[in-house]
Amino acid sequence: MTEMHIFAIVLLPLFAALIGGVFGKQIGHKGVMTLTCSAVTVSAVLSFITFVQVAMMDAHTISGTLYTWMKTANLSVDFGVYVDKLTATMLLVVTSVSMCVHFYSIGYMSHDPHRARFFSYLSLFTFTMLVLVTAPNLLQMFVGWEGVGLASYLLIGFWFKKESANAASMKAFIVNRVADACMLVGLFTIVGVFGTLNYADIFAAAPAVSGNSFNLLGLEMPVLNWIALLLFLGAMGKSAQFGFHTWLPDAMEGPTPVSALIHAATMVTAGVFLVCRMSPLFEMAEGILPFVAIVGAVTALFAATIGLVQTDIKRVIAYSTCSQLGYMFFACGVGAYHAAMFHLTTHAFFKALLFLGAGSVIHAMHDEQDMMRMGALKKVIPITYGLMWIGSLALAGIPPFAGFFSKDLVLEAAFMSGGTLGPVIYAVGTFAALITAFYCFRVIYLSFHGKAHDAKALKAAHESPFVMLAPMFLLAIGAVVGGYLLKDMAHLHWWHGAIVGFDVHATHIPALVKFTPLVFAVTGILLATLVYLKKKHWAKSAAKNTGPLYRLFKNKWYIDELYNALVVQPTKSLAQILWKQGDVNGIDAVGPNGAASISKLSASLLSKLQTGYIYHYAFVILVGVVGLITFWTL
Repeated sequence: MTEMHIFAIVLLPLFAALIGGVFGKQIGHKGVMTLTCSAVTVSAVLSFITFVQVAMMDAHTISGTLYTWMKTANLSVDFGVYVDKLTATMLLVVTSVSMCVHFYSIGYMSHDPHRARFFSYLSLFTFTMLVLVTAPNLLQMFVGWEGVGLASYLLIGFWFKKESANAASMKAFIVNRVADACMLVGLFTIVGVFGTLNYADIFAAAPAVSGNSFNLLGLEMPVLNWIALLLFLGAMGKSAQFGFHTWLPDAMEGPTPVSALIHAATMVTAGVFLVCRMSPLFEMAEGILPFVAIVGAVTALFAATIGLVQTDIKRVIAYSTCSQLGYMFFACGVGAYHAAMFHLTTHAFFKALLFLGAGSVIHAMHDEQDMMRMGALKKVIPITYGLMWIGSLALAGIPPFAGFFSKDLVLEAAFMSGGTLGPVIYAVGTFAALITAFYCFRVIYLSFHGKAHDAKALKAAHESPFVMLAPMFLLAIGAVVGGYLLKDMAHLHWWHGAIVGFDVHATHIPALVKFTPLVFAVTGILLATLVYLKKKHWAKSAAKNTGPLYRLFKNKWYIDELYNALVVQPTKSLAQILWKQGDVNGIDAVGPNGAASISKLSASLLSKLQTGYIYHYAFVILVGVVGLITFWTL
């Protein structure tokens, strides 16, 4: 495998997106779907070969330069590729999930009149994500980072005639721009401190500047802490961490394949990838790591509590994604970056499976997403039912499914990191695991068991076509055996220097620490079984008896309302004042409108002199002559 093969992996989806977008009408829907699916399949095959050679067989790192992007006296930036074990892993995740989503979309979007545009957007997203993960420097990474944001905006708002889809796409775009502004300041700081944006050069120079600090609002702050904080704030936006999470559930307004591609395995994991890629720098920014861990733990529990009471099947899975990303970040926060990447990889397969499974349910129910209007689907769509079981068991962390290997490693890393914070985060994560298992099977029992709440829709329901089921089977294989096949990722030395930190397995892990999360997960499943199959009245009683707490979770902790009161409405009010008083009555009145008014008034006055009488003009000439004579004689 050479750098040219890596360039092919990255550029094939771009060519497919461009041809499909520009010539979509000429080649038709089938032509665009064939082109984009073929391109991403070739990228996936090449990525698998790359993963085997670079990651599994410990081949050398692959790097290459396509061209010199910009060069000044003090800064040189190349556009190229850099593939080590970390990048090879991301290539496998991005292209394999993208391939499954492309083929799944053939069936899911079969009746959409704009599916050529949809497939072009999917390929564009895949290209920008590949640019992000293969970048040898932070500037190219940022181009992919912003490209992913653009592509997600287009995909979330694909059904742009829906007002809710437009609002969701704008919300995702704006929230991410706020976080990206922090990242930009971080990149500027890196250029100022290191004089370069190349990963290798930054890591080599970091020890020399690790003791440097600067004055920030009267406080002395280590410069590496500042850089790490800004990069992490940027990562929080993409990965929907607490405070920046509000865009993720609303993004479910996009087609379900978009949810699987963007919010399960690719875009939202970009933040985790960035932190892991910059792990040598984060390890030297010790003051920021506890903050990373706390944000991750809060997100894991916070999102899980909201997912506990949602009724929209896609939103439950969306909050689950948010929660699992919290696990990955608190693993990074305790220095176990390899555990975060291991969980990122396994999570991609079973979460994409769950999203596509939810899409299959929605497809069968003719676009119905409310679980309270489902029920009794077990016999109608049995294949989807079985696949949802696999995804749910993997997410709950039940052996031998993939989630058991990776999520337990994250929790073990938190406990073994020591100090006061580690065991607390372990406890929070373990409790969140119980909630996760509970709401996973709440989805299954409400959707597939019990009696039908909409008999007419149930009668018309049908299993998804093969083109939708086949990608789900591929993802199910990853959800079943992925954890075992990739278990070497759990050891830091496997990453061969692509990630630093501490190795969880370097210390003895007590049996109680290893098996407590599993006990909690099984307890969560049993509780869900009891509440939604045996004692169905308990759910309503619990909601009634825990009124304030239930409403808090149901209304997503009122974070959206808080932002609306503190940020959105004051911003709108200020904009109204600046528009009407500043722009209309100020700038416009004095500037263009004022000039136009003066010109109009002047023209009106001057026009009165144009009477058409010769003696009037003669009189004016005479006055002018007298005036000139007077001027010259004085």
